[in-house]
Amino acid sequence: MPLIPNAALARLRAGKMALGYGLHHMRTAAVPALARAAGYHWLFIDMEHGAFSIHEASELCLAALPAGVAPIVRICTDALDEGTRVLDNGAQGIIVPHVDTAEQARRIANAFRFPPRGNRSWGGLAAAAYGFRAPEIAVAQSEINREVLVAVMIETAQAVANVNAIAAVPGIDCLLVGTADLTADLGIPGEIGHERVAAAYRAVIEACGRHAKFAGMHAVFDETHARTYVSMGARFVLGGTDSMFLQQAAAARAEFLNDIG
Repeated sequence: MPLIPNAALARLRAGKMALGYGLHHMRTAAVPALARAAGYHWLFIDMEHGAFSIHEASELCLAALPAGVAPIVRICTDALDEGTRVLDNGAQGIIVPHVDTAEQARRIANAFRFPPRGNRSWGGLAAAAYGFRAPEIAVAQSEINREVLVAVMIETAQAVANVNAIAAVPGIDCLLVGTADLTADLGIPGEIGHERVAAAYRAVIEACGRHAKFAGMHAVFDETHARTYVSMGARFVLGGTDSMFLQQAAAARAEFLNDIG
């Protein structure tokens, strides 16, 4: 069976925005289909702040593959072993938070790429990306290397200062600005429209342009600032999270019904 394509990478490589649906609480097999029906291209399965086990994250990944929505998992900073396990069990991408140096980025790229591009181990379960009918190992490893998206999050002043070196690391596809934590590190918590944040986005987007990487936007959910950073060049974009979507829609419906009741 051919390798299941990564819908997020396909859009990014075509110069289009890849829109992510964030998951903290939703866990059923219907989630990927719901995300696709709403117009999203990838799932942001959050193992850093969401309460997902590896088993639950993997179940979502396996459900997402036939739905045509790329399952991408955010792990904790040093949990690279969890990243390889979810990749073996259906994930098409990994996001690592709090990456401040090129040395960290190289370690991440090595962990999630098969040889000769890295040192990821072949356990056979990576065949999930082929519907469990994979070709011979050399072909599979080469194809999977091309279709796995590896993103690092830029969330501190140190990371911004090192952004050109981080973007230059082979095997890293995307630099995702973690806007909320960045504002906290800069001493302006929550001020996502601050000039220092805009300058950080410019630095990240320019570095990505120099090194043929993709720039991303995280935790910018208002229309004004989202428009600004997308117009600057952010293309790997988290559109929102399950709890946010549910609360906003539920609140709007309750307000309507209470007004007419």
